[in-house]
Amino acid sequence: MGMEIDLLANYPKTKRNVKERGAEKTEEDRRIARQFGKEFFDGDRKHGYGGFNYFPRFWQPVIPTFQKHFGLTSKSRVLDVGCAKGFMLHDLAELIPGIQVRGIDISEYAIANAIEDMRPFVKVADARNLPFQNKSFDVVISINTIHNLKREDCIKSLQEIERVSRIGSFITVDAYRNEVEKELMEAWNLTAHTVLHTSDWIKLFQEAGYTGDYHWFIP
Repeated sequence: MGMEIDLLANYPKTKRNVKERGAEKTEEDRRIARQFGKEFFDGDRKHGYGGFNYFPRFWQPVIPTFQKHFGLTSKSRVLDVGCAKGFMLHDLAELIPGIQVRGIDISEYAIANAIEDMRPFVKVADARNLPFQNKSFDVVISINTIHNLKREDCIKSLQEIERVSRIGSFITVDAYRNEVEKELMEAWNLTAHTVLHTSDWIKLFQEAGYTGDYHWFIP
């Protein structure tokens, strides 16, 4: 298996009022959010992002970290599983000219509203059945996506990432290390179906045969 490493260390941190969010969220809010439609991306904040727009300050500081860790060049091929509107792919293409990028997302809304230059390179698809041949990509990245599936489907998606990646991969998932973090995660979580202790995630990675790198999202 790969290593636990925070490749998002340079992603801007936002101040979160987790307890307040937990008190306000309802199961209906979660049901709407899990449709991953307009309400999730560009609707009311209680259903998701409350407006999902491109800002270079988010992903541009992260791309050099990806580049160094994976040795990305103009000849590399990268897939983003759960690419949403393609913002990370846009910054990859801008900062590493010539790199080949592709993205998939379950959300028809996100793909239809992808950042314009990425529209030819993103498509609606399911992480459990990636529409690409074996070893199609040097690197596969999936940020806060796998956990939106139920446990058995998490395993399928990890096996798919393993199948289509040639050099390496990196994922982040909702997790906790103690009871305090578990309570915070339960309050914060809006879309994830699988939220595990970090040690249980590692067991799941091993069960899936996942050999890529990983890190945790803990609010």
